[in-house]
Amino acid sequence: QVQLVESGGGLVQPGGSLRLSCVASGFTFSDADMSWVRQAPGKGLEWIAGITSTGLSRRYSDFARGRFTISRDNAKNTLYLQMNGLKPEDSGVYYCARYSYYTGSTDAPAGQGTQVTVSS
Repeated sequence: QVQLVESGGGLVQPGGSLRLSCVASGFTFSDADMSWVRQAPGKGLEWIAGITSTGLSRRYSDFARGRFTISRDNAKNTLYLQMNGLKPEDSGVYYCARYSYYTGSTDAPAGQGTQVTVSS
């Protein structure tokens, strides 16, 4: 059973930073491409970034490139998202999900997500 537990969200002022974590279990994490997606209130899921199973290749959406960094520690079964220069429009619930770097498709989030609120 796939389990993904996100954490690290919170309230931050515009321009601030957060580091999100996602601990995975129930599958072989080191074999899985992974991604981060988010959902703002009243909107659908928005893909943020993806990383290959080895961590050697990464891909970002336009709004994330240059501000967000996706990384992973396969020894800890953990995926990370470092977010800098946060903006109010970055507010939402952030999820990690399994992903295909080759096709760009993302599984539906399996966890509860972590809330990020960017506000002064």
